[in-house]
Amino acid sequence: MAKYSMPRIGDQAPDFTAQTTQGNLTFADYNKGKWVVMFSHPADFTPVCTTEMSGFALEKNWFESMDAKLLGLSIDSIHSHLAWIDNVRKNLGVTMDFPIIADLDMKVAKLYGMLHPGESNTAAVRAVFFIDPAGKIRLIMYYPLNVGRNMDEIKRALLALQTADTFKCAMPLNWEKGDKVIIPPPKTFQEMEDRLTEPDIELIDFYLAKKDLPVHQMN
Repeated sequence: MAKYSMPRIGDQAPDFTAQTTQGNLTFADYNKGKWVVMFSHPADFTPVCTTEMSGFALEKNWFESMDAKLLGLSIDSIHSHLAWIDNVRKNLGVTMDFPIIADLDMKVAKLYGMLHPGESNTAAVRAVFFIDPAGKIRLIMYYPLNVGRNMDEIKRALLALQTADTFKCAMPLNWEKGDKVIIPPPKTFQEMEDRLTEPDIELIDFYLAKKDLPVHQMN
């Protein structure tokens, strides 16, 4: 059974140069100063992939408003990608106007662990990598070939990551924009004592406390 590298959360995103539907792309340059949401799909001209990729295209402006770029990939040729883009535009009225990597040699798919031999040796699973402006992998999602991704969850995850970075906090179960966040637990006895009388927090116990974020400072 073939083995491929599996980047992990906290790793530096592997750099590469590849041909895409918008010309040659070097990942480090594309990522510089921006979040990147990179996602793979098994194949062009397939039904689940068409719903997903057109879904990303419809949300492109939202991702741009979050200072994030989109980057797709499949193990298909550039000619197949372009024909698929044209087909989707004609049939659905949606233009996939973000770079899609033509990974025929599977170089990038192997580099990012997108090939899972138990599913397929020749098609990338539905992976999603959230990569921050410093080039660090912050979150990874994997879906099998026959289950489409959840766009609401992808958007929620990006917002949660950015909010956690900005406010140095953590997100509870099912967190959505506008919900309270979890503030870091105390690290000393004095901080624990102070926590018991700290104003404007929802104190469940000394180690679990929530607070509202300033509405005007949230994305």
